[in-house]
Amino acid sequence: MLGKLAAEIKVRHYSRKTLKTYALWSRKFQRFLKNKPPQELSTADVKEYLTYLAVKCNVAASTQNQAFNSLLFLFRHGLKREFGELRDVPRAKKSLYVPVVLSREEIDAILKHLSHPFSLVVNLLFGCGLRLFECLQLRVRDFNFDAVVLTVHGKGKKDRTVPLPEAILPELTAQIERVKALHEKDLAAGYAGVFLDDAVEKKYPHAPKELIHQWFFPQQSLTLVEETGELRRYHLHESLLQEALYVAVRRAKIPKRVTAHTFRHSYATHLLQANYDIRTIQTKLGHASLKTTMIYTHCVPVRTVKEAKSPLDF
Repeated sequence: MLGKLAAEIKVRHYSRKTLKTYALWSRKFQRFLKNKPPQELSTADVKEYLTYLAVKCNVAASTQNQAFNSLLFLFRHGLKREFGELRDVPRAKKSLYVPVVLSREEIDAILKHLSHPFSLVVNLLFGCGLRLFECLQLRVRDFNFDAVVLTVHGKGKKDRTVPLPEAILPELTAQIERVKALHEKDLAAGYAGVFLDDAVEKKYPHAPKELIHQWFFPQQSLTLVEETGELRRYHLHESLLQEALYVAVRRAKIPKRVTAHTFRHSYATHLLQANYDIRTIQTKLGHASLKTTMIYTHCVPVRTVKEAKSPLDF
């Protein structure tokens, strides 16, 4: 069953993270039902499991929705069966989400405690409003220094362009030179190239070794592909950035829960505070729905005469 699920996800060119998440929920579902045969699964089983998540496990609304979407995909595409209607299923309570936002002073304080390449990663996360994997998966071809724009390959294969921060242009060009030097070294060592989508590599067999396809943030060591015995280069692993950021935030003594995504929230909020149009920000963030972008407006106080004050300030 999981093999069919993986095949259907790959056909639709979903990300590896989506495959990992859907497979995880399918395994949890199977465990909950004590490995009930796939052909015997029913909508009632799904109702029972979603109820269990909400009532017994007290999961967040987003977690229950993630489980629902995973099982919906499993039924429709893995089992080739209609899901049916789900009524009277208790829903996990939806909480009001107010994103954590950093001031410019706090961001600068964090950057002081980050070394290369992590400082440049954070500068791009905040300066261009990127998601973590959008940043780590940047390639040399995505940078247009003549037009001073960056092409971002977002979720769902949706591309967008954002302005490159002029303040870090020298750092960006210096990083390109580092990538060039590493690429020449790799070619001399006879490596097999970078990881690319299977379809691209089949169409352009020499693409993995071309400079334009090299990662902008390459991993330091080469990765051995067990099936072929080839040495390939992967991009910087997200765990390395997360560890470096964790240490930097504590050294900077920032009393907030800061993750890589916090800089994307800060990007949007700073643009709002600078009176940029909400739809312009939606485009730059790559949101399909304006409702998603509107979440960021919770971080920006509206200054009016009738603004509520604390009694202590009367």
